[in-house]
Amino acid sequence: MMPPTLKQIEAFYRAATCANFATAAQRLHLSLSSLSKRISELESALGVQLFDRRGNRATLTHDGQRLLPVALGALDAAQALQQAASSQGSSLSGSFELGAGELSALSWLPDFAAQARARHPALHLALDVDMGAPLEQRLAAGKLDLAVIAGRSSRSDILSQPIGRADFEWVAAPALLAGRRPRQRGLAALLQEMPLITLPAGAGTTRILDDWLMAQHIPHVTRLSCNNWTAVAGMLRRGLGVGFLPSGWALHADDAHPLARLDHPQPLAPLLYSVQWRRGDDRPLVQAMRELLADCVDFSSPREHL
Repeated sequence: MMPPTLKQIEAFYRAATCANFATAAQRLHLSLSSLSKRISELESALGVQLFDRRGNRATLTHDGQRLLPVALGALDAAQALQQAASSQGSSLSGSFELGAGELSALSWLPDFAAQARARHPALHLALDVDMGAPLEQRLAAGKLDLAVIAGRSSRSDILSQPIGRADFEWVAAPALLAGRRPRQRGLAALLQEMPLITLPAGAGTTRILDDWLMAQHIPHVTRLSCNNWTAVAGMLRRGLGVGFLPSGWALHADDAHPLARLDHPQPLAPLLYSVQWRRGDDRPLVQAMRELLADCVDFSSPREHL
């Protein structure tokens, strides 16, 4: 009987912590049949059944649940051995997938990727840019290792830690304000006459926007929604309506289409972000990437202007 291999142990760990075998196979860059073969070989080597394959999806048996922490310990030990032998001492390898929103991609995410590659050249890094709700679902399913999302997760299987904030400015094209009397230039008056250009309902900014409208006793506005910050900024610069942008970009000089700040006594609340990971996922890789994110996340210093 052959002893278990690290590839078999990793296949078991991924299959046990991902939503299904198909997701686990995808994370390991294997075919579904290759993943199943590795798990079957591990079961034969250990002399126990790790998964109950009856029904629509495989579930951990009692032995599988008992051995899962041991498997994680074996993977951690192998990673520690590799780090100790590495010329860089703390370099990581394997695969890591991070989820983040578009605002992250336009600010700190490129720096994070550059630093991750520099510190861990053997690490296969993948970045998934999407809105918060889909990212949280993929994180829970095991398709992501970490995610930086607006707000904290309400799921019991996901842990959240505060990591940053984004501030916003109300803006409009100067042409929309030209010829208006001071009262007509007020934000509340503009919102009654013109579309509010903003991200769709699934975005993290929806909560702070709805709270602001309620506090200002503005019951209804016409919304023009788009799930892309760059497109929102472009429509604002073209004078299609009023809206808000991240402070780092709101008043960026644009010779062709500048924007003007719309002052209001009550500013929008900041959008608070958290780094999220699956409960119980204490791998050194995840801990190291959380520490790197804490150093990199900064929404106030854009790398590209909207």
